[in-house]
Amino acid sequence: MTLTKPTFPAPDHDHGRCTADGLLHAEQVCKSRAQKFTPIRRQVLQALLSSHRPLGAYEVIDELAKSMPRPAPITVYRALDFLMENGLVHRIESRNAFLACAHDHDAAAMVAFLICERCGSVGEIPAAPVAQSLNAAARASGFAPKMSVVEITGTCAHCQTAA
Repeated sequence: MTLTKPTFPAPDHDHGRCTADGLLHAEQVCKSRAQKFTPIRRQVLQALLSSHRPLGAYEVIDELAKSMPRPAPITVYRALDFLMENGLVHRIESRNAFLACAHDHDAAAMVAFLICERCGSVGEIPAAPVAQSLNAAARASGFAPKMSVVEITGTCAHCQTAA
């Protein structure tokens, strides 16, 4: 995983540029994988890119309904599945929500999510060594791990300095 963006963008960053970069990244990923980046997939990703906070599927639907006819939940869930399969969106398990990802990694990359309890932003860091250790410990006890998700709650640097 290549971290080309800060873990937590500054509160005053150019969010329009951030969103445009995320969409461009998605276009490039889909093109390189010969996948279709359909209008609904783009709109769902754009809704998730509207903030650095995870959104539930129905929050995505509400966001989309501001600019188009309200989409059916199955349509949004299918778009989310596609985006997750292509490493463009992550599911935050503890929040049952989804987060746009513009990092350069595939869907199977091991990452840890840093969830700020104050502002709600979520950062992403590489976590392969941690996940590998946890999976090895699980296998050593006779357990066959299928998926590892590491979520750490706390306070981001921006909220710490604002306090």
